[in-house]
Amino acid sequence: MAAEKQGKFWEFHDLLFKNYNRINDQKITEIMTALNLDADQFQHAMQDPAIKAQIDADLRNGNTAGVRGTPTVFINGKLLRDKSLAGFQRQINEELTQIKAGNKAQSKN
Repeated sequence: MAAEKQGKFWEFHDLLFKNYNRINDQKITEIMTALNLDADQFQHAMQDPAIKAQIDADLRNGNTAGVRGTPTVFINGKLLRDKSLAGFQRQINEELTQIKAGNKAQSKN
């Protein structure tokens, strides 16, 4: 979010995920430098209470929804456990079947 303030959200995002197993303060500084971000502006944004509040809210929402890591996928609000292509298709088909059944029941009323 601090990188977004300088228009570099996705670039920073991609480098974070590329280095996900080595994230620390030094790595964040290296990414910031590699993207030519203004260090003072970046550090100021990192301490912004509004940004911290948004991150805290996102963490609470994720925990409430059952997110335990990335990627976490939901289909029609239901957690996808089998992340294989077949698992995606199966859950999508199940949701479509339930939706169609619900629509038929409503049209009979």
